[in-house]
Amino acid sequence: MDMSIREHIINNFKGDDYDSLKRAIDESVESNDEVTLPGLGVFLEIIWENADQELKNQLIEIIKKRVEKGLEDAN
Repeated sequence: MDMSIREHIINNFKGDDYDSLKRAIDESVESNDEVTLPGLGVFLEIIWENADQELKNQLIEIIKKRVEKGLEDAN
């Protein structure tokens, strides 16, 4: 059975509670490891698909401000 990356990531977190999900996201962001980017991308996709227009606008503004700063300011 072939499983997509998306399905694999979602299945890995099924049944996790709030604290486990938060810890996984925090650790992924803090590690600054590109290996975690697909998982964070799946989480963003889930958020985007379930967000109302106001939340989508807020996310776009956050991303836009950060992108304008450039990568060198990230660390």
